[in-house]
Amino acid sequence: MTRIPIRVRVAAAFALAMAVVLAGSGAFVYARLGSHLDSSLAQDLRLRTQDLAALVRHGGSLTAASGGRLVERGESYAQLLDSRGRVLQWTQPIGRAPLLTTEQVRRALTRETSVDKPTVPGLDEASRLLATPLRIGGKTEVLAVGATLGNNQETQASLRDLLLIVGPTALALASLAGYFLAGLSLRPVEWMRRRAAAISGESIERRLPVPRTHDEIERLAETLNEMLGRIEEVLSREREFVADAGHELRTPLALLRTELELALRHGGSPEELREAIRLASQEVDRLAQLAEGLLLIARTDRGRLPLNLESIDVGSLLGEVAARFGWRAEEAGRPIVIEAAGGLRVQADRLRVEQALGNLVDNALRHGAGRVELSAAATDGAVELHVRDDGSGFPPGFAEQAFDRFARLDRGRSGSGSGLGLSIAKTVAEAHGGSAHIANRPGGGSDVWVVIPSASAKANWGVF
Repeated sequence: MTRIPIRVRVAAAFALAMAVVLAGSGAFVYARLGSHLDSSLAQDLRLRTQDLAALVRHGGSLTAASGGRLVERGESYAQLLDSRGRVLQWTQPIGRAPLLTTEQVRRALTRETSVDKPTVPGLDEASRLLATPLRIGGKTEVLAVGATLGNNQETQASLRDLLLIVGPTALALASLAGYFLAGLSLRPVEWMRRRAAAISGESIERRLPVPRTHDEIERLAETLNEMLGRIEEVLSREREFVADAGHELRTPLALLRTELELALRHGGSPEELREAIRLASQEVDRLAQLAEGLLLIARTDRGRLPLNLESIDVGSLLGEVAARFGWRAEEAGRPIVIEAAGGLRVQADRLRVEQALGNLVDNALRHGAGRVELSAAATDGAVELHVRDDGSGFPPGFAEQAFDRFARLDRGRSGSGSGLGLSIAKTVAEAHGGSAHIANRPGGGSDVWVVIPSASAKANWGVF
């Protein structure tokens, strides 16, 4: 059945339903007609019996009634029998042959009796007779009045023939109508299929036609268009991401190549070679950070960022981050200060949180000024991990795009960077069920912090 087209299946189901309805309706009409004809015949026999009984009581003769209004020739007949079953009077053409057996006569002497006979003398067709007790001259006799069933049978046969002709014709027409209507109903689906076949990555902005049918097909088209919108948004982000990543990778690679070529061609003294190696090392470090950030973002884009959660002491965490950047801070003459209350713990993945805080400290050293302050504070079942500096702060309007990938400061700060630091910090925080925020400090400088659940939260493997 699954290989049969939907249109054919719908038409077949419609035809089957119509066949059941037509067959049931025909059988019902045929049965009702038969019942109506039987009732009409029974009523006609009673009326004839009453008329003939009155005729016999008043001395009339059944033979004289033959061919008249009471007994039509070839269609009805009558006999008068005594209590022993002997025929006293009769109509043409049945003659003196008794129509009732002795047992039927005995039963008819006490009550009205109906008998179906396949044939009677002089009439070669089935008939039905009504035997009624009749009191005449102190004696009880039996008046049997009958009528042929030919007209009833012909009427039922005509109806049967008509049903056998009309029924299949109506079924064929209904099946064709069902097939046509199924095609009309599925036409919007075919339109959507053709449009969907024409949509590709280069034309993802196109949408499927939405039929205004106010039914499941319209809702399907709207749902598919919403899905296409989400796919377009994802593809757009991916293209921007690839373009931005390519641009970011090109710059440090070009600088690294330049430094190495200069060192190879013009590095005549150990000092010059040492300086070239130092600059190349900085670019390699930048490339490593960029690659690490791109890998993390790629994992989150696939919908999963595994977290190995454990209870971490906040003080030791901040100390490890500060130690990691100690040489850069000392070289720049910008001390890193840690301020954290004792006993604070978070339920987190140490590697990921260090990566997030490392990006924030790296941003502070690249773009900020003055000392860099690492602090922690408990709030509402979570811990806020702050990174502050004494620079010029963020420019107006930057907060809305600060956590976007490759977001850069337009003014107020200088320096290099990939623009992924804040985005990675936000990704790590949200993977832990927290959040990331930025703000300018009242006295000048910037404040960036992430919120991580405290150690009272349930420890397990997280999925982002």
